Amino acid sequence: MEIDNLGITNQIQPPISSGPLRFFKNLWKSLKDAMDLLSASATAMIGLVIVITWVVIAIFAPIFTTYSPTQQDYLQINKGPSSEHILGTDYLGRDVWARIAYGARTILSLGPISVAVAFLLGVLLGLPAGYYQGWVDEFVMRILDSIMAFPTILLYMIIISAVGASSFNVVIAIAIGGAPGIARLVRALTMDIRTREYVAAAKLRGDSDFIIMLREILPNCRGPLIVDLLLRIGYAAFYIGTLGFLGLGLPPPTPDWGGMVQEGHSRMMVNIWPVLSATLAIVSLVVGLNMFADGLREETMRYQ
Repeated sequence: MEIDNLGITNQIQPPISSGPLRFFKNLWKSLKDAMDLLSASATAMIGLVIVITWVVIAIFAPIFTTYSPTQQDYLQINKGPSSEHILGTDYLGRDVWARIAYGARTILSLGPISVAVAFLLGVLLGLPAGYYQGWVDEFVMRILDSIMAFPTILLYMIIISAVGASSFNVVIAIAIGGAPGIARLVRALTMDIRTREYVAAAKLRGDSDFIIMLREILPNCRGPLIVDLLLRIGYAAFYIGTLGFLGLGLPPPTPDWGGMVQEGHSRMMVNIWPVLSATLAIVSLVVGLNMFADGLREETMRYQ
């Protein structure tokens, strides 16, 4: 406060930039705390490096290779690694490294998108089931149990065989298959959190059930859900590769790691490089995601 010559008090206004500055300071602090947490786990850091490497390759694929993933050269069929093609070529003369690099875009986009859709469905089903319990819980859980009765890969095969192979249908299939497990996790966490004192306080304030679930319960589920999300992205990458191998992934000539294994497995005696390269790519990405999630889970549990 300040007093002018007329004795009138004026409120000193904070600088306009204080709001944005405070936001970026808080964001930087959150990122720094997250990195300090991750740096304490060698497992998490190794997994993070592997994942970031594949993300960089996917984003900057045109820089890492001068070839198109669909470019065919019938004079270079089934060639081994060389200075011109570092991982050789496939049965159509396509550069294997180009298909690996551009295929990373496919698996790193479809995997997180399908898991995000599954998480949305799982939260929408699991929150009310765990909060209201009773007949709501019974109704939701019986539907989810009927979906979980199918083996995961069989459920994906049924869905995609019925609607056809495409990027959208792969996302929908993985989302439907993953939503029941997420819903059960959210339900279990909600049933525990709903008994806490701050939830009772919110009810006394007159907050609606929707607001309580959104503001009080869901944010307090974020730790286990983040770890589960990371693990499920790894599983999604594995299942996308499996569907591609079974011929139910993305239609050709889209670069698809699972499709590369499917196309090349019958020609392994002639040229092993397409199958070996795609297999190692899938394994490294899934292992990296699992290591990152496992390391993060270990560190978060240590401070609980």
